[in-house]
Amino acid sequence: MSFGDPTDLPVAEFAFPGPLRNKLVTAILAGKKTATAGLLAEYEREPELEPIPKVGDRAFVVDSEERPVALIETTEVRIIRAAEVDLQLALDEGEGFLSVADWRTAHEKFWHSTEMRAVLDEPEFSVTDETLIVAERFRLVERL
Repeated sequence: MSFGDPTDLPVAEFAFPGPLRNKLVTAILAGKKTATAGLLAEYEREPELEPIPKVGDRAFVVDSEERPVALIETTEVRIIRAAEVDLQLALDEGEGFLSVADWRTAHEKFWHSTEMRAVLDEPEFSVTDETLIVAERFRLVERL
């Protein structure tokens, strides 16, 4: 089954191009990654370019070369505080986290990176328990 031209739907980019994106895309294609977490602040920076996902939204996942590799569909969206991330979300991210603490360490490393702070235009950005997270669950519709 084909869902048409990749330009007909939004693009889902996981992390920045490179090793982390490659790892995440591989996990999506293998069916291991069925959830993701992003900073609400990132969505609020340019809501017209990247609106908060809604249940039923579909998007093309792109690899590090910006090639569409999969079609996903959002099945759940919650806005939660970083302190509310639970073990199930950490496990469903498909990155091998064994605890919420592992999840938090990895995500803070990414969200505190120079690249992410540049995207947020906040050079001193730091995650706290009160930081709002967009927790999204999705399903793999099709591998391309």
